[in-house]
Amino acid sequence: MPHLQSQSLLIKLQQQLQAADLWSDTPPSPKAMASNAPFACDSMPFEHWLQFIFIPKMTQLIEHKQPLPTNMAIAPMGHHVWQSMPDKKPLIMLLDEFDHLLSTSKQ
Repeated sequence: MPHLQSQSLLIKLQQQLQAADLWSDTPPSPKAMASNAPFACDSMPFEHWLQFIFIPKMTQLIEHKQPLPTNMAIAPMGHHVWQSMPDKKPLIMLLDEFDHLLSTSKQ
């Protein structure tokens, strides 16, 4: 069940990023993608991390029916990055929902 719910949330996340004009047609450089910093915060904006790292990795886990992460905490970064942008509240709420789903589900 968490796989189907996660897949649905990933679709909503992509739609919200696109609606907020945060979806990019240009991927980050290989060097940026190789960042070891949390959320690759030293090499790309948070929305790029969501688009180019988080969404593809979660999609792969779902497609291969692999265990999903637990105790996930992505929303605090969303709160930090977008706290002064009321128009990003739907994105933050979606990340809160994702964190809650994966932190409380039994896989």
